[in-house]
Amino acid sequence: MNTHFHYERRAGATLLDAGHTRFRLWAPSSAGVVLEAEGHPPLPMVRKGGEGWFECVLACGAGTRYRYRVTPDLAVPDPVSCYQPDDVHGPSAVVDPASYDWRHGAWRGRPWHETVIYEVHVGVMGGYAGVARDLPRIRALGVTAIELMPLSEIPGGRNWGYDGVLPYAPESAHGSPDALKALIDQAHGLGLMVFLDVVYNHFGPDGNYLPVYAAPFFRNDLHTPWGAAIDFRITAVQDYFLDNALYWLMEFRFDGLRLDAVQAITEQSWLEQLPARIRARTERGRHVHLILENENNDAGLLRAGYRAQWNDDAHNALHVLLTHEHEGYYGNFVSNPAGALARVLGEGFAFQGDISPVTHKPRGSPSIDLPPERFIIFLQNHDQIGNRALGERLVTLAPPQALRAAYGLLLLCPQIPLLFMGEDWGSRQPFLFFTSHAPELGRIVREGRRKEFAGFSHFASEEAQHTIPDPNAPETFAASCPPAAERDMPEHRAWNVLIHELLTIRHDEIVPRLSGARAIGADAVGAGAVCARWRMGDGAVLTIALNLADSPVILPHAPQGRCLHAQLPPGADLSSTTLPPHAVLACLTEAQND
Repeated sequence: MNTHFHYERRAGATLLDAGHTRFRLWAPSSAGVVLEAEGHPPLPMVRKGGEGWFECVLACGAGTRYRYRVTPDLAVPDPVSCYQPDDVHGPSAVVDPASYDWRHGAWRGRPWHETVIYEVHVGVMGGYAGVARDLPRIRALGVTAIELMPLSEIPGGRNWGYDGVLPYAPESAHGSPDALKALIDQAHGLGLMVFLDVVYNHFGPDGNYLPVYAAPFFRNDLHTPWGAAIDFRITAVQDYFLDNALYWLMEFRFDGLRLDAVQAITEQSWLEQLPARIRARTERGRHVHLILENENNDAGLLRAGYRAQWNDDAHNALHVLLTHEHEGYYGNFVSNPAGALARVLGEGFAFQGDISPVTHKPRGSPSIDLPPERFIIFLQNHDQIGNRALGERLVTLAPPQALRAAYGLLLLCPQIPLLFMGEDWGSRQPFLFFTSHAPELGRIVREGRRKEFAGFSHFASEEAQHTIPDPNAPETFAASCPPAAERDMPEHRAWNVLIHELLTIRHDEIVPRLSGARAIGADAVGAGAVCARWRMGDGAVLTIALNLADSPVILPHAPQGRCLHAQLPPGADLSSTTLPPHAVLACLTEAQND
């Protein structure tokens, strides 16, 4: 039996049968709207009610290309377009959700505690088909979920995805909507979850026509770093993004969403209500996970139903310990990075209402009541690599032994680990910021990026700023594509062996005990060292001691229990209270049976 999935959206083009399509558009700023479909005469749409909705039915089927004429001199793509074969300014195309036959339609996902995330940019991996080809290797590594950077149609084919302007249309440069479904279907067949990064806080600078025909979509009194704030007080706006989330989850069968930079969404009540509204519309018994990125460290959202948050505090503390960098937001962690890391491991956030040394404002809220699996820990991600001027990875910035030790903490601690593509083999290929804007916008982005880094000591001179790659140059994108041949080099095979071994230990020893785990102590035991303990769900105690400094430290207690993993000098005593430089030790003490 063929399995098809379709989510009934409030707006856009909905195929009623093989030869008829209903079109609905919210255009409260337009006096009238005309549907212009290729091969058909213009069709005036009928105003429905007094809230700005227009609707019509046309005798046309899947593949029909169409636009909405919203003013006499402007025809625009559908803001709920499901496919943009000719980029953001071209016509939209009617899509038949039943054109893809799902092979693994009975998949219900995996519980959250089993999650190990592998973040990828689809474009640099060769599109949807390229990611699909790599899935068996990713699964064999020990990963259980891939997270795709945003897929909303963006101008041109080279972009991180955060400049998307058509949130329902998977980027056409990567392949067709059915190719994306095939990728997700194949992942499910391999036991892998698939998460999608979605951007609900702004639209990109090129191709967003909403202000012309739906001005109430945006606020005039509030602005974000990307322009006027989206007005989540408006019902049609709320429904637009709720439908988008459910469209990806129900029709494309994503296992979860990562909401980008939610601190820029002004209506927190909408965010608080979103998890319950999604749970009410998804199938009972299905695992669906909502993840946050939130500069505000708002623990209240995690209590409102979000599964976990990217823990930038963990990354920043570890990065400072590994590299000793101190500029930009790393300035928040230079005074006591080991103390910050210990607080992260013991309580969740490092900043829980504390004053930021960089902004001089309070940041965060108490998180000690939350279990460790509500936080996603990472050493690298797209931001922390690509927002560097030269896109360097940690393997080129940190002492190799210290970095190897840090992976012991990352992959064995009870927080949920995330790896960025190529990190699993210690790739040295940079991941740069890249775009494919029109020439004038490309010039603005290039100059803006160079100006942004002018405040950093290494790029203070104009000459140094010109070493920063031009985001709009095709070569910048090409330089960000990790070469597959790199994986086969001896140095990189050694990194891959380490990551695989650690993930095997996690699967065998940590995951079965993770549900119900709680921190029972975490302390800085030196300027670059921490020792943390967790009581696992079965009562066992996990201890991880990490020393990223260049000198040994004294542990408060001798390690006890069974050694799960150790990076120590040859012949080192596992029971010693002295932890050598660039070392990690993970031990498990089984629960005592009465």
